[in-house]
Amino acid sequence: MKNVLILHGAGNNSQGNWFPWLKKTLEEKGHKVWSPDLPNSDTPVLKDWLDIIFSNKGWEFNEKSIIVGHSSGATLILKILENLPKDIKIDKAILVAGFVDKGSLPQFYQYKIDLLKTPFSYDKIKSSCKNFYFITSDNDPYDCELRHGEIMQKYLGGKLTTMQGEGHFNLEMGGKYKQFPDLLEYIYE
Repeated sequence: MKNVLILHGAGNNSQGNWFPWLKKTLEEKGHKVWSPDLPNSDTPVLKDWLDIIFSNKGWEFNEKSIIVGHSSGATLILKILENLPKDIKIDKAILVAGFVDKGSLPQFYQYKIDLLKTPFSYDKIKSSCKNFYFITSDNDPYDCELRHGEIMQKYLGGKLTTMQGEGHFNLEMGGKYKQFPDLLEYIYE
């Protein structure tokens, strides 16, 4: 049985976008799934987000673990992997519209600042996960575009997929992202 952690991004919660659909779909297949509400999602504080993840005594990271994150939740995946004990290596990390720097759009700097205070330890991140998948769109309006996926792939390996015209993979796409069936391919690959 896989255990899957689903992480929402800034300005969202576990009931937004495709997160409830993914949780229900995976639970129906018999997997253990956790999709927490991260505090202060409008202005994320990395320490608070990590505390939520690592204080859950009912959750265990192991060789069957998969983490799926969207936007700031994808960036949080990198910080989780940095903080896992050396003897733990999860199966997969699926980063949807993640980012690794503040980008060039000033209106989005604020929610990225705390998540990016310290540089990423890519060697530690890579040693904590077997398989990486990076999903980007060619028209992401929040500066979470292809170049971020390329940077992550450069340092971590893995598979980079750039989808055409999918925006930020959220409900702003006319309700399309109440579901995200393509994710199942990565989970079961």
